[in-house]
Amino acid sequence: MNTRIRRAALALAAAAVLPLSLSACSDNGSDSAEAGSSPKASAPAGASDDGMSGSDTATGTDGPFGPACSAVPTSGAGSFDGMAQDPVATAASNNPALSTLVSAVKKAGLVDTLNNAENITVFAPTDDAFAKIPKATLDQVLNDKAQLTKILTYHVVGRKLAPKDLENGSFETLEKSKLTTSGSGESYTVDDSAKVVCGNVKTANANVYIIDSVLMPAS
Repeated sequence: MNTRIRRAALALAAAAVLPLSLSACSDNGSDSAEAGSSPKASAPAGASDDGMSGSDTATGTDGPFGPACSAVPTSGAGSFDGMAQDPVATAASNNPALSTLVSAVKKAGLVDTLNNAENITVFAPTDDAFAKIPKATLDQVLNDKAQLTKILTYHVVGRKLAPKDLENGSFETLEKSKLTTSGSGESYTVDDSAKVVCGNVKTANANVYIIDSVLMPAS
C-alpha cells in the first residue's frame, strides 16, 4: 500500500508540474516573438536615421563653401545668416571683403536694380580681385558709368544658380552676353579665369559666388 500511495503521489505531482512547464514554454515563446519583432521594429528606425543622415548631408552641400568663407563674420549683418535676410546689394555692403564692388555698384547706380531683382545670381569680385587691375585702369573704369555698368551687369545672371549648375554652364548675363562656368564639388571657375573662393552664399533675392578676379565682357 505504501508503494501504491507513493506512486499515486508522484503521479499527482507530475500532473501539477506539467501545466506549469507548458505555461513557462508559452511565456518563453512570447518573449522570443517580442524579441524577434524588436529588430524588425528598429529596422525602419535605422532606415529613417539613414534618411535623415542623407538629408543632413544634402543640406551641407547646399551651404556656403570655399576657402574665403572662413573670413565671413559668424554673427551680425555680415554673417551668412545676416546676409540671407537682406537683398543682395545691401548684403554685400555688410561684407568687408566686397567694399570695392559695393562702391562700384553705387557709382553705376545699380543698388536699387540689384536689390529689387528677383532670383538672380551674382558673381562678386573681392577687393583683392579689383586690386589686380592697375590703379589707373580701375580709376578710369570707375569714372566711366557706361563702361562700369557693362562690367558689373556682366557679373549678374537672371536666375538662381546652384553649385551643380556651374559644373559645365553657359549663362546669359544682364549685360546680354554669356559667361561660362566649369568645375565640380567645391571647386569652380568662371570664364576660365576667376575662381570661386566662397560659393553659394544666400541673400534674400540672390545666390552669390564670391570670385578672385573681375570678369570682363567681350568688347
